Amino acid sequence: MNSTPCKVLVVDDEVHLALGITENLEAEGYRTGIAHDGQKGLDAIRREEWDLVVLDVMMPEKDGLTVCSELRAEGNNVPILFLTARGSLDDRVRGLEAGGDDYLAKPFSLRELLLRVAAICRRQRGYLERTRRDGSLNFDENEIDFLTYKAISWSGISHELTHKEAMILKTLSERENEIVSREEILEAVWGYEVFPSTRTIDNFIVRLRKRFERDPEEPRHLHTVRGVGYRFTLQAEKIR
Repeated sequence: MNSTPCKVLVVDDEVHLALGITENLEAEGYRTGIAHDGQKGLDAIRREEWDLVVLDVMMPEKDGLTVCSELRAEGNNVPILFLTARGSLDDRVRGLEAGGDDYLAKPFSLRELLLRVAAICRRQRGYLERTRRDGSLNFDENEIDFLTYKAISWSGISHELTHKEAMILKTLSERENEIVSREEILEAVWGYEVFPSTRTIDNFIVRLRKRFERDPEEPRHLHTVRGVGYRFTLQAEKIR
């Protein structure tokens, strides 16, 4: 495993907060950078490679959701931890749908932030190690490259997976034919139960089915095991 410290960019227009976060990250051994509005943050991400971006949602020039959406549209899948004063479930879901990896509502405890950062970096590096050993998945004319996050569906349409979509699909495919609970998926992908498990995981599965199942209403690969979780099969299998 790579022992080089994670490189974290903090993008927040609250100068004192951003400085406080970077100082504490550096005290934990991380390398850091800082930007104080969305456009400067976007420029910094395009200019350098980062292991994680801590991104405020409400900022001048460009808000965090717009920054994230533009990055994902460009094929940049750097993990993003959103910071925001809005902590409702709907806000969290919007952050996920924009391509975010995690969501922390202000005010937050420094300890929780550091735990989130450590978990994201640890799982990102673990994911990269696993994809170097087995970096692709092919089923029912779907082709997924877990290292580049690029996919081509059975219909011939190209897709850019988000980091979390790729991690969930890889987690399920590595345990082919096994029932994987929602809690196990949360632990493997997030490392802790950040969101209500049912809605979070189910939303991701719905999106994956729309891309890779020939009939998303009658899935033959990404199966729901009612009340428990999910099961992935390579061979088409209809479950009633």
